[in-house]
Amino acid sequence: MPWTREQMAERAAGELQEGFYINLGIGIPTLVANYIPKTLRVVLQSENGMLGIGPFPRENEVDPDLINAGKQTVTELPYTSYFDSATSFAMIRGGHIDLAILGAMQVSEQGDIANWMVPGKMVKGMGGAMDLVAGVKRVIVLMEHNVKNEAKLVKKCSLPLTGSKVVNKIITDLGEFEFRPDGLTLTALAPGVTADEVKAKTEASYKIALQ
Repeated sequence: MPWTREQMAERAAGELQEGFYINLGIGIPTLVANYIPKTLRVVLQSENGMLGIGPFPRENEVDPDLINAGKQTVTELPYTSYFDSATSFAMIRGGHIDLAILGAMQVSEQGDIANWMVPGKMVKGMGGAMDLVAGVKRVIVLMEHNVKNEAKLVKKCSLPLTGSKVVNKIITDLGEFEFRPDGLTLTALAPGVTADEVKAKTEASYKIALQ
């Protein structure tokens, strides 16, 4: 069966390393916070000015003043700090964030990402997406493989780009892909999902090197 959103987030949490500063995009990536091992010291950063984000609160822990960039309520940690947006984006643009885990509407076989607008639809703006893909050291995309039977992993993005050739890894509900020196590569399949199923639901060209 394809991975659930929670399973995708758990796999992404396996990419975290000791001492990392990490930014989680809205949508599926926010779930990663719930799967960080307690023995692993990492720090989550949010564009709206919060460094040190805990997991989502239980019902009796909700504080409406504590939110992430997607306006979801979060919890604070003993070392949490707060600051203005200028300082937050200075961290991102200055290369101080090790990893960004983002959602996407499309990713191309070249590593381009489109995740901030659909032409003709009302959007509130790009947020910090363009700064993140340009300023962080590594970008992982968490997204569903298809939407309304249309591939999201495509040859060329038809939506406005957030960044060009910036994605390092993709985790979808069907499998995992890496961008290697020789091109996009399928490296893992969700349980019960076949390589032929992934091929049928993917527009992009890729190699296969299952681990």
